[in-house]
Amino acid sequence: MSRPEPAEVPGRRQTRQRSAVLALLDELEGFRTAQDLHALLRERGEPVGLATVYRALQALVDDGLVDVLRSEGLADGGAAYRRCSPVHHHHLVCRSCGRTVEVADPPVERWAARVAAEHGFADVQHQLEVFGTCAACAAAR
Repeated sequence: MSRPEPAEVPGRRQTRQRSAVLALLDELEGFRTAQDLHALLRERGEPVGLATVYRALQALVDDGLVDVLRSEGLADGGAAYRRCSPVHHHHLVCRSCGRTVEVADPPVERWAARVAAEHGFADVQHQLEVFGTCAACAAAR
C-alpha cells in the first residue's frame, strides 16, 4: 500500500515526535488510542508527552495520513487512530478484538452524493464505520 510520507504534506513542519508517532502506527495493526501510543513510545525510550501525542495525531489526521475512529465504547474520549491507505474507504470493526478491515463501497459514495444534493449540500465528506463481531471472535463464543 502506497502511503504519502509526512514530508510530502505542504505547509507543515515535520517534528521528531510526529515522525515517531507515524513510525509506530506503521508497525501496528488496528486502531490504537493516544494513551496506548504514548505508553508504547515511552517503553521504547521516546521522550514524548501525552499532550504532544494528541497534537501529533491531530496533525496527522488533518494531513490525511492517519484515520481516526470515534466510538463511545473506546477509552481516550472515544478516539482511536490507525495508519490507513490514502484512498477514501470505510471500516468494518470487530467489537471484541478490534480487528479492522478497510472496505471501499461505491454505493455508499453514490448514496452520500445523492442525499447531499437532494438537501442542497456541497463539499460533503463522510465517514462510515460498521461495528460487528469478526468470524474468529464469533467462533470463540
